[in-house]
Amino acid sequence: MEAELAALVSSGATTVVALMASDAWTQVRDRVAAFFGRGETTAATAELQRSQDDLLAARAEGDEAAASGDIEAAWRSRLRSVLRADPAAADELRRLLDELAPALDGRTVVVHNSVSGGVQHGPVVQGQNFSDLTISSTSSTSSTGTAEDPE
Repeated sequence: MEAELAALVSSGATTVVALMASDAWTQVRDRVAAFFGRGETTAATAELQRSQDDLLAARAEGDEAAASGDIEAAWRSRLRSVLRADPAAADELRRLLDELAPALDGRTVVVHNSVSGGVQHGPVVQGQNFSDLTISSTSSTSSTGTAEDPE
């Protein structure tokens, strides 16, 4: 494998493992799985999850550096296989790494949501891992969407 692709493979593996240990992982995991899965993401998602579980377990035991190296080596091998099977995937990997760079830098990853179909007559909360969430209102709404008289 030529030097440029070897550097790309190394950068890709390092980026994937660094993201596994970050708060941004849940935001980027599906995109990474789509690249590795090449159309079938279930197995890739499971493999990525196992790697993250191993990395987090090693971190808890104080052995993150060694585990990180092993996990990176495994993903370097996987990336080499993907690029050998599909040389055009190199451009896709470059684009993916550019897309993931903000997550590594601790910058916010932009997420665009759109809601369509129907009317919501109350709060809509999107996110992950909510705990002790309480939403209270001083007035209620009727099915027409107007505030009811409290009397």
